[in-house]
Amino acid sequence: MTATPLTHQPHRPRLAPWLGLALLGLLMLGLALVTLAGQGGAGAAWRALFAVTPGDTASLVLHYAWWPRLAMALLAGGGLALAGVLMQQVLRNPLAAPTTLGVASGANLALMAASLMAPGLLLGREWVALGGGALAMGLVMALAWRRRLAPLVVVLAGLVVNLYFGALALVLLLFHQEELKGLLIWGAGALAQDGWGDAAFLAPRLALGLLAALVLLRPLRLLALDDASASSLGVSLKHLRLAALGLAIFLTASVVSVVGVVGFIGLAAPNLVRLAGVRGLAARLLAATLLGGLLLATTDLLLQGAGPWLPTLIPTGAATAALGAPLLLWLIPRLRLADKAPPTATPGLGPRHPAPARLAGVLALALGAALVVALCWGQGAQGWQWLTHWDVLEWRLPRLAAAAASGVLLALAGTLLQRLTANPMASPELLGISGGSAMALMAAIFLLPAPGNLALVAAGTLGALASLAVLVGINRRSGLRPERLLLTGVAITALFDAVRAMVLAGGDPRGQLILAWLSGSTYYVEAGSALTVSLLALLLGLATLPFARWLDILPLGAASSQALGIRLNRARLALLLLVALLTACATLVVGPLSFVGLLAPHLARLLGFARARGQLVGAALLGALLMVLADWLGRQLLFPDEIPAGIVASLIGGSYFIWRLRRL
Repeated sequence: MTATPLTHQPHRPRLAPWLGLALLGLLMLGLALVTLAGQGGAGAAWRALFAVTPGDTASLVLHYAWWPRLAMALLAGGGLALAGVLMQQVLRNPLAAPTTLGVASGANLALMAASLMAPGLLLGREWVALGGGALAMGLVMALAWRRRLAPLVVVLAGLVVNLYFGALALVLLLFHQEELKGLLIWGAGALAQDGWGDAAFLAPRLALGLLAALVLLRPLRLLALDDASASSLGVSLKHLRLAALGLAIFLTASVVSVVGVVGFIGLAAPNLVRLAGVRGLAARLLAATLLGGLLLATTDLLLQGAGPWLPTLIPTGAATAALGAPLLLWLIPRLRLADKAPPTATPGLGPRHPAPARLAGVLALALGAALVVALCWGQGAQGWQWLTHWDVLEWRLPRLAAAAASGVLLALAGTLLQRLTANPMASPELLGISGGSAMALMAAIFLLPAPGNLALVAAGTLGALASLAVLVGINRRSGLRPERLLLTGVAITALFDAVRAMVLAGGDPRGQLILAWLSGSTYYVEAGSALTVSLLALLLGLATLPFARWLDILPLGAASSQALGIRLNRARLALLLLVALLTACATLVVGPLSFVGLLAPHLARLLGFARARGQLVGAALLGALLMVLADWLGRQLLFPDEIPAGIVASLIGGSYFIWRLRRL
C-alpha cells in the first residue's frame, strides 16, 4: 500500500515555494522586530549578538538568551524537518515523521530514565536519546516489516509505540514527580536558553547530518521506485534503509537531547514543500530544512510576543504539536491509499459458541471470583495474605466497583464502534474519542469554578461528540474507511497529547490532580462516585441492547442495511451519541487510555459471541474483568507503591494491539 498526496500539480511555477519561504522569513523577521521593541530595538540586538555591553542588562539578555533561543529554534526545526524528509523517502509514506513513528517519545523516555537511574550517562545525552529513538524505530519496523512497511501499518505501529512509551514515562513521572518536575517543561519542547552551549552542541551535528543526507542523495532517489526496480539497479535496499533511518534517528535524538519533544515539524515541513510543488529530493531536503527552521522560529516568536497575555507557560514544542494536528487532519482526505487496506475480520464472524448464555454465566462467575480475590488477597506488611481487617473493604470496594464499571462502559463503546464501522481496530482510545473527551474534561476543570460530576460528564460527552463529528466529517466521503478513521484518531490523539503537555508544564497545582486522573488511577474514587458510575454502566448497558438488531445488520453494508429497513443516518447518529456518552463516563473515572475498548470486544468475539447481543454482554463482562485485574495488578506489582489501573490496562491492551498488528 502506498500513499501519495492527491494535490500533485506538476505545472506549478518552480519559484512559488521559494517565494513562500521568503515571505515566511520576512514574517519571522517582523515578529523578531516586534519582540525586540521593548529590549532596545534591532540595533541594540545586532550589537549584542557580537558582544555584551558592560553594565547593560538588556544586552546581557539579548546575547545569552534571545539570540541563542532564535538559533536553537532554527536549528531544531531544520533538523526535525530533515529527519522527516528522510523517513518519508525511505518508507514511501507521507505520514512518517519523528513524532508519528515514536522516535521522539523513545528518545524522551530514555533521557527520563537516565536522569533517574544513571545521571552520569547524560554527559553523552545524544547517545542516550539515540538509543531510545533507535529502540522505538526498531519496534515500529519489526511490527510493520511483515506488511512491507505499508503506510497505515507503519503509522499504527508508531501510535502504539508512542502510547506504550508514554505510559512508561507517566509511570516514572508519577513516582518521581519532584525529580522530574523540570523535565515536564523541557520534555514538552521548551526552547529557552541561558547561553550558546546547546546551539554549539547541536549545530555541528545537524551539519554532519545534512552532509550525510547529501552523500546518500543519489541512492535515496531510487527509493521512489518500487523495491524490484530499485534492486534491479544494484541498490542494497536493506542497507540503504538502515543508513537513512539511522541518520534520521540521529538527527531526532540530537534535537530531543537539547530541547525535548517538538511536535509535528518533522511531519509538516516535508509535506508542505511537497504540496507547494517541490518534487526533486535535493530541493525537498533544502526547502524542508529551511521551512522547518522558519516554522519553529516563527511559532516561538509568536509565543514570546503573546507571553504577557497567556495565562500559563506554553512550551513551543507543545504549541507546534497543537498546530500540527489540524494539519494532519487536513492532509488525511488528500491522501490516496492505492492498494487495499490491511485485511480485517468482519465483526460478528468467526467461531460461534453453541451456548452463549452459558458462556456469559461462566464469565460472570470469573468476574465474581476476580472481585473476591482483588478484595481479599494481596500483599501487606506480613507479605501475601488474605484480608483479616474487613474495614479495608470500604477503601477497596469503591475503587474496584469503579474500575469494573469503567471497563463495562469502554467495552460497550468499543463494541458499538467496531460493528458500526465494520472495523475490528476501532475503539474509543484509537479513534481519538477518549482524547477528545479528556480535553473537554480538562477544560472544564480549569475553566469552571467548581464543576460537579454532572457538569464533568456533560463536558466529557460534548468533547467525545466533537471528536466523533471530526471523524465523520473528514471520512464521510470515503465511506468511513477503517484506515482513514484510524489516521484521524492519530491526529486527535496527538492534539490531546499537546494539550496535556501544556497543562502539565504550566505549573498549576491542579496539574497534579490532572496527572493522577490521566494515569487512570482509581485511588481517589469515593463510594458516591463508584455508585454513580456503576449505575451509569448498568443503565447505559441496558440502553445498548435494543440496538442489537441494527448492530447485526450494519456490518453487512449500507445497501443491505437500507434494504432491511434501517435508516442509516438516524441509526449512525443514535449509536454515535451512545458511544460518546459511554466514553465520557468511563474517561471521567479511568482516564483516556486503557485499550479496554479495543481488547474486550475482540476477546468476546474470539470466545464465540457472534451475535450483537451476545457480544455486547460478553464484552461488558470481559471489560469489567480486565479492569478489575488491572486494578489488582497495579496494587501488587510494586507494592507498597501503586501503578494506576489505566496504565496497567493500557500496557495489557497495547500488547494485544502489537500482536494484532503482527497478524495484519
